[in-house]
Amino acid sequence: MRDLDFVRVWDAGHAPENSTAVLRRFGPQIVLLIDAAQLDEAPGTIRWIDMEDLDGLSASTHSMPLSMLAKYLNLELGCDLKLLGIQPRSNEFGEMVSAEVLQAVEKIVAELTNIFKRVTAHFPTA
Repeated sequence: MRDLDFVRVWDAGHAPENSTAVLRRFGPQIVLLIDAAQLDEAPGTIRWIDMEDLDGLSASTHSMPLSMLAKYLNLELGCDLKLLGIQPRSNEFGEMVSAEVLQAVEKIVAELTNIFKRVTAHFPTA
């Protein structure tokens, strides 16, 4: 797959609010946040989460609540935000990522890769 200059991927870690300057420079139309979320499901379960439901979402180990970050990015950048939640085995800070969560991440990466391959197939090669 060739490089996509309209896509940026990075690990924002435990302080995604520290990535706002990078996002501002990039000027995204869409931001996809992928994070652990208490979904009351089996570990590794993947679900789309409505931004309206962020205020009631627990399980965050971030220094700023995701609901606040999402509102800021939406107002500051005018971009559309989507959140994909993965049910962790444990929400304890410093815990190792479980095998179920790693499998969920691999599944998400594979699906996004397939989507980007299909999208880039429609672009002329340079």
